[in-house]
Amino acid sequence: MARSHPIEDYRNFGIMAHIDAGKTTTTERILYYSGKSHKIGEVHEGAATMDWMEQEQERGITITSAATTTFWNGKRLNIIDTPGHVDFTIEVERSLRVLDGAVCVLDGNQGVEPQTETVWRQADKYKVPRICFVNKMDKTGADFFKCVSDIKTRVGGRPVCIQLPIGSENNFKGVIDLIRMKAVVWDDEGLGAKYHDEEIPAELLEQAREYRLAMIEAAVELDDDAMADYLDGKEPSDETLRKLIRKAVRGIVFHPVFCGSAFKNKGVQPLLDAVVDFLPSPIDREAIKGVDMDSGEEMVRNPSDSEPFSMLAFKIMDDPFVGTITFCRVYSGKIESGTTVLNSTKDKKERVGRMLLMHANNREDIKEAYAGDIVALAGLKESRTGDTLCDMQKPVILERMEFPEPVIEIAIEPKSKADQEKLGLALQKLAAEDPSFRVSTDQESGQTILKGMGELHLDIKVDILKRTYKVDANIGAPQVAYRERLTRKAEIDYTHKKQTGGTGQFARVKIIFEPNEPGAGNLFESKIVGGAVPKEYIPGVEKGINSVMGSGILAGFPIVDVKATLIDGAFHDVDSSVLAFEIASRAAFREALQKGQSVLLEPIMKVEVVTPEEYTGFVIGDLNSRRGQIQGQDMRGNAVVVDAMVPLANMFGYVNQLRSGTQGRANYTMQFDHYEQVPEAESKKVQAKYA
Repeated sequence: MARSHPIEDYRNFGIMAHIDAGKTTTTERILYYSGKSHKIGEVHEGAATMDWMEQEQERGITITSAATTTFWNGKRLNIIDTPGHVDFTIEVERSLRVLDGAVCVLDGNQGVEPQTETVWRQADKYKVPRICFVNKMDKTGADFFKCVSDIKTRVGGRPVCIQLPIGSENNFKGVIDLIRMKAVVWDDEGLGAKYHDEEIPAELLEQAREYRLAMIEAAVELDDDAMADYLDGKEPSDETLRKLIRKAVRGIVFHPVFCGSAFKNKGVQPLLDAVVDFLPSPIDREAIKGVDMDSGEEMVRNPSDSEPFSMLAFKIMDDPFVGTITFCRVYSGKIESGTTVLNSTKDKKERVGRMLLMHANNREDIKEAYAGDIVALAGLKESRTGDTLCDMQKPVILERMEFPEPVIEIAIEPKSKADQEKLGLALQKLAAEDPSFRVSTDQESGQTILKGMGELHLDIKVDILKRTYKVDANIGAPQVAYRERLTRKAEIDYTHKKQTGGTGQFARVKIIFEPNEPGAGNLFESKIVGGAVPKEYIPGVEKGINSVMGSGILAGFPIVDVKATLIDGAFHDVDSSVLAFEIASRAAFREALQKGQSVLLEPIMKVEVVTPEEYTGFVIGDLNSRRGQIQGQDMRGNAVVVDAMVPLANMFGYVNQLRSGTQGRANYTMQFDHYEQVPEAESKKVQAKYA
């Protein structure tokens, strides 16, 4: 079966916005008018097509980015719906990574909001071309021109109006198309499917001419011929204008702004036209770079069916009917269901079973997929988010996605044995679906620890465990993973002797324990010469030392960065054994920990806070009060970036404090940087807590 649409007719785009700006409603209308939905689903009724997890429908926020294929004006649109809540930033990162363009939806009443700033910065990072849609023009207090100026002042964008609103709040009737200089008015009946052109109302004509002039001047900057014609007094044709605006979007020179009210069914069809006219197709974007698996050299994979096959897995979901579904973007070549491909990231083979085109939560089986397609594969065993799947003969590893380290952790304890078994399976699936959600077992307490990007993130995971997987569990308070290390050298000569008739036990070891370089790990070395300790007993010495590493003497935390050197010893022909040497070295290490003055270490996090300038003082003061050390501050666009090193123990509850202190406008990332000695007073508190 040949490709149904040429690749230049593809538009892979996402819809990004702050929570509640009307993103899901806009997507719903797009699906309705392009003929993919027979009924409009309303978010506030909990029935939107794209929000298909129970948790999303209840909270009215979009958690998982569902991928949907639809068509408009003969073009194929692959839409990725992305979440707008700050705790789901990872989902947005994943979708932006595989998009060719984006529609940034703003709330006409609120303008650019904190999460819009975050997502905009991420789109800048991945160089995603975007157009803006000022939504909710029917709302009380809606102000189109404030939103336009927000794009400039809050995110440093360059907005260029392609439409102006006709009326606002209750009187919002339609839009002025500045390219055609026509008013587009929607009929109130027929769910917004009917609209017609009119002449621009006389009272808005002057304003429309002024904004059209600004649009033309921004567009002709991109083309010398058009500029020369314009300076000669010739205005560009509508077609030329569209070409120039498309060029500007592709090069991220400026951001065209449109408006409407998705909820009131106004402005959605022209927005679809804009997606087709202005957002790039896969061949308009820079070809994806990868690394040759064999030579390690950089290579390029062009978006063409004739290139070797390569695709990137960008999302994994557990589907109740199909099992595990892996969402992938095909970057080059083509793939058929039933083929075996290589997961080059893990160097493992995968067989592609079913291939599906997803429409929110309906699915259609397909046999082939081509460059530019976004498809869902069922039955992949090894693949995870960010993995590359490619042609076995021409292996390549595409650019990897970067995932932030989790910043909050909680302990979870199943209530019964049956829950314990269910919990293990459920956590395995959840961790596979979401790389920013990690699961580990606390070696000291044996508790299962869940780690995530924020409190809402973990709340939703716990909710899924209870609801979808029927796991009943108790949730604990978060804890810090401390470490212990020696501060000085200790030489220990220890003899283990147990000889009371029958086979006895005898082993003597002489070991030097000393601090290793920070971060160098634990090291064991034998310098035995002349057989003072026979070779076969040396593994016993190492095993004994390692058995103590997991639990130090101060508060029972793991010991790090210790170098142990076995320099001498003695054995007995009959009574010595591997076990005897294990016991001797264990006791020697415990003695060394007393003599070598163990100290407690704590994880220090590298924290980056991005805040509007007016809150800089609050941010710095707050970080200082958390034992933080400010490393520096910098301007990024029109925001201030504050870098600091802060102990993890003092970062709990930080997100809420930051949000309330900056009216939700600042955001932060933090990742583990290094371990550092805990100050004496703090160390005593920790020891008292864990004693």
